[in-house]
Amino acid sequence: MPHKLTRIHVLLFILTFMTTTIAGAFLNGVIPWEQPDNIYLGLPFSLTLLFILLTHEMSHYIASRLHNVSATLPYFIPAPSLIGTFGAVIKMKPPIPDRRSLIDIGASGPIGGFIIAVIACVVGLHYSEVKPTGHIQEGLAFGSSLLFSFLTKLVLGIDPEKFDILLHPVAFAGWIGLLVTSLNLLPIGQLDGGHITYALLGEKHAWISKGMLPVLVVLGIVYWEGWLIWAVLMIFLGYKHPPVVYPHIQLDRNRKLVGWIALVIFILTFTPAPVQGF
Repeated sequence: MPHKLTRIHVLLFILTFMTTTIAGAFLNGVIPWEQPDNIYLGLPFSLTLLFILLTHEMSHYIASRLHNVSATLPYFIPAPSLIGTFGAVIKMKPPIPDRRSLIDIGASGPIGGFIIAVIACVVGLHYSEVKPTGHIQEGLAFGSSLLFSFLTKLVLGIDPEKFDILLHPVAFAGWIGLLVTSLNLLPIGQLDGGHITYALLGEKHAWISKGMLPVLVVLGIVYWEGWLIWAVLMIFLGYKHPPVVYPHIQLDRNRKLVGWIALVIFILTFTPAPVQGF
């Protein structure tokens, strides 16, 4: 049975590698069935994005194993979409011993993926093309988080509000990595942010989780319709968090610090309107 499960993980990874490479080729203006020899141009995007997702999920996996929590290897999810994937997940089997292990497991993935995403953004922005605002007449416009705006100013030396940037595929993969980080850090249910919130605040997690649902609805009405989908998804997945086995074990100072660092990362990477047409 373990060998069969491992084959499933490998097969899904290969399929996701293929779909993200095709997506990356499209981003480079390559029509794969018309120019099959140029599909390799999708590799910079594909490899960067997969490395970010793999770092995120393997960080969870390693932290889980260190705390003797049963966890699977990552399941990558291929998809015929703009980016070629719906991400990756691991499955953990409760119970989680205590809040220390919970925050280690919950924060490790977002922090690991975040570091790789920032590196990808910096490298990719160096190779991105800058155009005066209004010179791009059609397509999709991608919103900017506080961190991505800062990196744009730092690397390109421009005000992103006054210029349009044609992101290099590596920078686009980094942008997706920052978005994935913020989505996972939403303090709801059993998302990574939910794990961290429960570890820090215990039963108060339920109130924060409930309160985030109307916030997502408002964001969906004002900024981006996708938040409405997230709100519905969170209703179905549930806003509650299962208790840990030993709730009396308190967090040490370093783990509390990790939790607040994760909150700062969430604020820096949050993008109210990730996608807009123009």
